[in-house]
Formats: sequence, structure tokens, C-alpha cells
Amino acid sequence: MKKIYADILSMQVISNVDAGLAEKLNLQPHQRSLGLFTTTIDDVGYTAADEATKKSDVEVVYAKSFYAGAAHASGPLSGEFIGIISGPSPEEVKSGLDSIRITIENDVYFEAINDDENHALYAKTISSCGSYLSEVAGIQQGQSLAYLIAPPLEAIVGLDAALKAADVTVCEFFGPPSETNFGGGLLTGSQSSCQAATDAFREAICNMSKRPLDY
Repeated sequence: MKKIYADILSMQVISNVDAGLAEKLNLQPHQRSLGLFTTTIDDVGYTAADEATKKSDVEVVYAKSFYAGAAHASGPLSGEFIGIISGPSPEEVKSGLDSIRITIENDVYFEAINDDENHALYAKTISSCGSYLSEVAGIQQGQSLAYLIAPPLEAIVGLDAALKAADVTVCEFFGPPSETNFGGGLLTGSQSSCQAATDAFREAICNMSKRPLDY
């Protein structure tokens, strides 16, 4: 399936965050520096931010999708997602942003369903989750995850197939419509089980999309 990569629209560092803003972001005393970024695909942003927590001394302190998605963005640098990481120094935060850039440019992407770029899914096996996604999923850091996202109906069909195909459990269900009008979930199990679930999710959606009215 054709890979659909996200664009990074902006990356900025705040070396020493203002105390008032730090309070509103619920930062800890050691979290003095911030790294902010926006990207055109939200799930790619969440995954990349989590990856940064494994590569640098940073934590994800803010991560949000924008309503209706990148096609209806509020400005040229908005896209579909904003992420904020925090660390004890600008150097750590810059290292985290470097990791995010590498992940987005090389490792994570949506896939065109049956080669239609206007119809896409996200099916990513994360062999070892970082501090952010482990908190979202309510599991221990380092466990495997199947991160599965698709348009609303497709997501339900795909999740059902994924759960039936592998020894995995639902950690988080993103009931459609999400802010970007998608749906999906985070499933956990062994790495091989998560991969089997990811494959089943993708296959089920591709098959049903060829015959969307054939029930």
C-alpha cells in the first residue's frame, strides 16, 4: 500500500518557560524547557512524540488533535496536531525534536487504502511504547501496542478483525468520530500478537472497502 507521510509544519523551542504558562501546563519544577511542533497528521504526531520519550530526557506535556483535520486548519502552520514536549534543558528538548523529525520523516505514515490517497488508515505496531502512549493506554512502559486508526465504519470493522485475529486486548477505544472524524484504538499484547492484529486490521479494511455495500 502507498505510504502517506506527514509534513512537519513548525518546530520551536522555549528555553525557559514563563512560570505562569508552566502552571497552566501543569509542569513539574524540572520541566523548564519546551519543544513545540505541529504536523499535518495527528496520529503520526502522537507516535513521534512518544518515540522522543525513549530517545531523550523529555516528556509529553501536551498533545491535541485539531477539529476537522489539516484540510480545515486555522493557519498555514497549524495542520492537524500540536505536540509539546518538556525537559530540563534546551539541549534535551532539541534532542527530542530531532527524534520527532526523524520518526515523522522516516518511520511512521498512513497508508492509502487500495491505493486511494483520499482513503487512508494508520496501522502501526509499536514494539515498545514510551512514557506517553503507555500512560494513554494504561499499560507499563515498554509493552507492545497496535495503534490502529481508520475512517469511522472502517475502524470498527478493522478493530473487530484485529481482536479476533490475535491475542490482544483493547486498551483505548477512540470512538468515531474523533476530532479529525476518524476512529480506532490501541491494542496490547506480545509484539507478535500486536503485529498480527495490525495486519488483520489492514486486510479487513482493504477487503471491505472494495465492496462497501456487500453485507
